[in-house]
Amino acid sequence: MIESPYELPCGVVLPNRLANAAMTERIAEPGNHAGARLIRLYRTWAEGGCGLQITGNIQVERRHLEAAGNVILDEAGDVARLAHLAEAAKAGGAPAFAQISHAGRQTPVGVNPAPHAPSAVKLTEAGVGHGDPVEMSAEQVEAVIVAFGATAARCQAAGFDGIQIHSAHGYLLSSFLNPLANLRTDRFGGSAEARARPLLEAVAAIRAACGAGFAISVKLNAADFLKGGFDLPDCVRVAGWLETAGVDLLEVSGGNYEQPAMIRGRPDDRRESTIAREAFFLDYAAELRRSVSLPMMVTGGFRTREGMEAALASGAADVIGLGRPLCLEPDLPARLIAGETDRAIDAEKDVTPRGAVMAWYYEQIFRMSEGLAPDPSITGAEARERFVAREAANLEAYRAA
Repeated sequence: MIESPYELPCGVVLPNRLANAAMTERIAEPGNHAGARLIRLYRTWAEGGCGLQITGNIQVERRHLEAAGNVILDEAGDVARLAHLAEAAKAGGAPAFAQISHAGRQTPVGVNPAPHAPSAVKLTEAGVGHGDPVEMSAEQVEAVIVAFGATAARCQAAGFDGIQIHSAHGYLLSSFLNPLANLRTDRFGGSAEARARPLLEAVAAIRAACGAGFAISVKLNAADFLKGGFDLPDCVRVAGWLETAGVDLLEVSGGNYEQPAMIRGRPDDRRESTIAREAFFLDYAAELRRSVSLPMMVTGGFRTREGMEAALASGAADVIGLGRPLCLEPDLPARLIAGETDRAIDAEKDVTPRGAVMAWYYEQIFRMSEGLAPDPSITGAEARERFVAREAANLEAYRAA
């Protein structure tokens, strides 16, 4: 089943059901352009046999980044350079989407000490390294909606087959959905409908700019896993509105910087069924499926062909998102489909210290961007030291641009 093609409502056809889920790469060239490293990385992944490539965290606004090494595609962005990235991402014959985002209050303080947000609600203890958010005016919200449409049009001009709106993990559109972060009383706050308005208007702006044949995906939290925050009933409502708006693919995720389920899976109260079926968010996708019929992608936790096939057979997922496994085995999709393996390797369990796991994966991404093979033998301490040095260099380059 993982090898079967899948057609999205817009007409874009995935040659198989395995997607390279968006991961932030943090390897843009000075000026925050797509360059040789990103091109090498995505060509490597494209040649690995995935049915869909989704790039990570292309930013719609220059002063609001997830990290200083992000690609920026505002009015000063370089579409010609991005076209080389799109070509590389499609080198294996599968379509490619560009994930577009605005980091909002989760912008690092070194990039912007006063980031825009729905309301002036600072991150909690997880907000070390982030500034003091400033509530956006209605005009500024409307400008961001326009920016999403304009950035999507640039991605289309570069040759991407679609985009993914990042409305998860606590970034700007996700924080508008979150009643703990959105205390507004205007048309962008209050009711669930009002809190969803920036996302839905961004979808409309993109469709108007790019047309019916261009794929629109949305990455959405099933829940924030914070008491009083965005929860599953909220997600069901928003998913229904997205279906009505003509979204082609919904990726189900969860968490934010204050409760980072997207990094480690949902909190420790996971259901046994979820553990048995590998995927962190599959139970949530199954709940959504009772209310909506739009195509759904589930990412997080998949490690065996058996688990992937079971998720597809359940009807809860139409596409399987793979992230970390492709950092170690970029050709895993092709080998799974060919029957050369039935599972991803599990090298993460040996990484110490455990707090360096994310840096260890970034090191594998960086190696591939340099034309090198992943190296699971690199220690967590080594990876963290290199990661910190690269982040400092990225910030220096961003400030100098």
